[in-house]
Amino acid sequence: MIDDSRGNGFSNKRILDQEKLRSRHLYHFCKRLIDMVLGVCGLVALSPVLLVIAGAIKNEEKGGTIIYRQQRVGKNGKLFSIYKFRSMCMDADKKLEELRQLNEVDGAMFKLHNDPRVTKVGKLLRRTSLDELPQLYNVLRGDMSLVGPRPPLPEEVEQYSDYDKQRLLVTPGCTGLWQVSARNEVGFHEMVELDLQYIQKSGLLYDLAIILKTIKIMIVPNGAY
Repeated sequence: MIDDSRGNGFSNKRILDQEKLRSRHLYHFCKRLIDMVLGVCGLVALSPVLLVIAGAIKNEEKGGTIIYRQQRVGKNGKLFSIYKFRSMCMDADKKLEELRQLNEVDGAMFKLHNDPRVTKVGKLLRRTSLDELPQLYNVLRGDMSLVGPRPPLPEEVEQYSDYDKQRLLVTPGCTGLWQVSARNEVGFHEMVELDLQYIQKSGLLYDLAIILKTIKIMIVPNGAY
């Protein structure tokens, strides 16, 4: 059992059974198989879109990189490199400390609606979630799944309570329940609750429903920024 040391009203609501999670072998096998098939099909089918996006990023900031690589925390605390289309200026990480006091969400997460570091192309990519497409490579590598909790930054995990760390019990995903429901309309603690709700209810049909909702949101954005 994992105790909630956060003391914010969520105590004992969702204490996950780790043994039960590990015992779902058939689900995990099928989930990985689907990740591989859809990951390959996605990269092939979307290759023209990937090339257009890469060209737009390069044209906006000549000399800048197209792909942004960042260290994230995956299943059971394992570190890996996540890949995204660069949606911010080249020195975005250096400017982060200057903006931390403007953070618009509580808890171990940073969100700023009108983040000055985001480029013009980046705003479109973020609104449509197209900046996440390179993470299909992470899916093929096994670092991520198509569906699961978003992988946090190491410095964010340092602020986690034991209760929050339950979201690290499964492979992180490109999309998840948080992204297709409330996303930027809720804070960190609500995001954790949505992730734990997904982990409890996870199944192939549930994953499929989230993937279909994600495709819809890429066409009709739900407030991503």
